[in-house]
Amino acid sequence: MSINQSGWRPQMTAGDGKPAAPTATGNKALMLEEALIFEIGDTQTTGVDFTGIDAAAPASRLGGLARKAAIGLPGLAEPEAVRHYTRLSRQNYAIDLGLFPLGSCTMKHNPRLNEKMARLPGFADVHPLQPVDTVQGALEVIHQLAHWLVTLTGTTSVAMSPKAGAHGELCGILAIKAALEARGEGHRKIVLVPESAHGTNPATAAFAGFAVEDIPATADGRVDTAALIARLGPDVAGVMITNPNTCGLFERDLKTISDAVHDAGGYVYCDGANFNAIVGRVRPGDLGVDAMHINLHKTFSTPHGGGGPGSGPVVFSEALTPFAPLPFVEKQGEQFVLIEEENAGEHHAGSFGRMVAFHGQMGMFTRALTYILSHGADGLRQVAEDAVLNANYVLRSLEGTLDAPFAKAGPCMHEAIFSDANLAEGFSTLDVAKGLIDEGFHPMTVYFPLVVHGAMLVEPTETESKAALDQFVGALRSVAERAKAGDASLKTAPHFAPRARLDETQAARKPVLVWKDAPLAQAAE
Repeated sequence: MSINQSGWRPQMTAGDGKPAAPTATGNKALMLEEALIFEIGDTQTTGVDFTGIDAAAPASRLGGLARKAAIGLPGLAEPEAVRHYTRLSRQNYAIDLGLFPLGSCTMKHNPRLNEKMARLPGFADVHPLQPVDTVQGALEVIHQLAHWLVTLTGTTSVAMSPKAGAHGELCGILAIKAALEARGEGHRKIVLVPESAHGTNPATAAFAGFAVEDIPATADGRVDTAALIARLGPDVAGVMITNPNTCGLFERDLKTISDAVHDAGGYVYCDGANFNAIVGRVRPGDLGVDAMHINLHKTFSTPHGGGGPGSGPVVFSEALTPFAPLPFVEKQGEQFVLIEEENAGEHHAGSFGRMVAFHGQMGMFTRALTYILSHGADGLRQVAEDAVLNANYVLRSLEGTLDAPFAKAGPCMHEAIFSDANLAEGFSTLDVAKGLIDEGFHPMTVYFPLVVHGAMLVEPTETESKAALDQFVGALRSVAERAKAGDASLKTAPHFAPRARLDETQAARKPVLVWKDAPLAQAAE
């Protein structure tokens, strides 16, 4: 096996030049084929056997909680269990292995200092039902982080409890709904959502009971300001706008849009998922934003993706602060207290209620505050500058290789967007993404945003070095050139991943999500 000039590593070949037949085991070098856990063990055995149990042993103290039926999980010995999950982990790509180019997801390195702080007993072991006087340190962390978020965004208050971005969106929209109802304008049922906004924005507005109307994008990937202003009226509750938007561009008319929306009696919700690109450089509150969620698990470190915990605090303007949800932390003298329904008083009587049972995700708060304090104000500004610099480096490095529909719209922000416009006939974005796996990288975001045909969205983040970017750019350029040349091997990529390419349509429409024993063969009568 040799490496050709394109950098592509072809499959092993037999003597006649044809691809070699796969081994019967499915193993690839040191990457062993891994069976399902139900195929390794069975439900009739356990990893530990107990023999000779004395019938006169004391009665169980489980009371009515004793299990009455088999649990239905296979029994494995400890080495089997450890090896199973370790082998599975080796089949995953991770930020600790290399660059994660997912656009609009900010899969960046998370400093180990943040993890160390989050694991301190006083934070990791805190329980939401502890007496307030036993969790003063935790409440101070929440209070300090809230202060930073309000300061960085130029707003008035912040709700810390929302669990993630979409949850934060709902929080902001519910506050807007409460504000409209408080002034007797509950009839405003239209929310305007630009095409360049995140896909969760219209879903959130609809979930909250609003009707959604799209606002088109201009040729340069930004909101059509004239179209938006023309649609404003007494039935419009507000606008949900993403800035920087999903085309990786800064919405430079946001202040004009905000002023127009306010003059028409509406409110401005800003999706702050991409705050990573402007933190320390732009305060959304100065642009007229009334509510904005911040993904702590994106802008301010902490793990992201994989279904793990997130955090989406929402900052509010002075106009929406009276309607913000409970609870929140307030400092009274030398004590930190939680303001909840029973002690909210008339001052917070307009609150729309609460988003969660308690007060948020402590691990996210601790990591985010550690990240902010370790960077400082100047460091956070550099975060944004480096994120933007890296994205523009990727964008310009691939000029002439991949079509970049907004390359002439000015510098991109946190992410560079490409399309499949100049690939060979019959080749698509999916082929580039699958080919990138063979080069050792997780694919970028594909087919989003919808305003770009065959979109490829790359977000390198601020944590990648020039050497790492060059390695990624070289791999993507290699795959793109093969797609432009009509390299048929791309149609069956990836070749070196643990699994071959799936039938995307069948996988989406008929997924197999539950393992079942194969049916026993029945003898013919």
